[in-house]
Order: sequence, then C-alpha cells, then structure tokens
Amino acid sequence: MATHVSSTRRKHISAYDKWLVVIGALKLAEAALFVALGIGVLRLLHKDLVDELTHLMLALHHDPEGRLSSLLLDKVALLDPHRLKQISAAIFAHAGLDVLEGTGLVLRKVWAEFVTVILSGFFLPFEFMALAHHVTWIRVGVTAGNVGIVIYLIFHLRMKLRERQSAGA
Repeated sequence: MATHVSSTRRKHISAYDKWLVVIGALKLAEAALFVALGIGVLRLLHKDLVDELTHLMLALHHDPEGRLSSLLLDKVALLDPHRLKQISAAIFAHAGLDVLEGTGLVLRKVWAEFVTVILSGFFLPFEFMALAHHVTWIRVGVTAGNVGIVIYLIFHLRMKLRERQSAGA
C-alpha cells in the first residue's frame, strides 16, 4: 500500500514538473526575443533614428505629422549612441536572466523556481502600475500569466517542502 501511495505522489509531482518545463521553455523563448531586440537596438547605432522611425511610420501608413507621432519622434531624437548602448545592455541582461531561469526550470532545478518567483514577483508591481496607467489586453494577459506563474511556483515549492518534511519524518 505504501508503494502505491509513493507511486501516486511521484506521478502527481511529475505532472507538476511538466509545467516547470513549459514555463522554462517560455522563459527561453522570451530570452530569444530579447536577444533579437537587443541586436536590433545595436543595429540602430550610428543611424539617424528620427529618419528610421519616419520611414517605419510611412511603411505602416501612419501619419508622421500626427500628435503622437511627433511626440515619439521628439523623444527618439534625444537618444544618443551611449543611451542606445545602455538600453541594449539592459535588454541583454534581461535575456540573460531569462536564460538562467529557463534553463534551470527545464532542468527542474529548485533554485530556478526560487529565482523565477523572486524575479517575477519583483516585476509584478511595475506591471500593475503599467496596467493602472493604460489597460490593454496584452498587458492584462502578460500580467495575468506572470501572476499565475508566481502562484504556481509558490504552490509547487510548498508542495516539495511538505514532501521533504514528510519523507524526513
């Protein structure tokens, strides 16, 4: 009977571990996206950003003379190569954290669960502030997904802690 309970627990935990791999894969995909974004920012070095943005707006059939477009073009005009390098470094740092989290979760490492809970939990207030400022379906979806991941990982870590305590007793 004890073997059956142990086997059932292993299957239950294994099902939860599959979700860790899914979350890890999502983190690795996010890392790839951020690496591409960082490379894109670096490619903009030594280019006329206002001219590039104007061409993009025209290609998207957006009026560059509009109020929002003018505001965006004014802000982009303030960016210098040093600032672009800083932005790119921050993007690559975020990608590095995603690689760390994703690899650890795919390999089912407990430390990766803790790192993901801490980092995701740290950024949640900023996501809530962004939602309070301007609600979009994308922001709602991303925030809800991150809240779900944090809750899931906390639940998963607590379950592992209980199992270790019962195994030690």
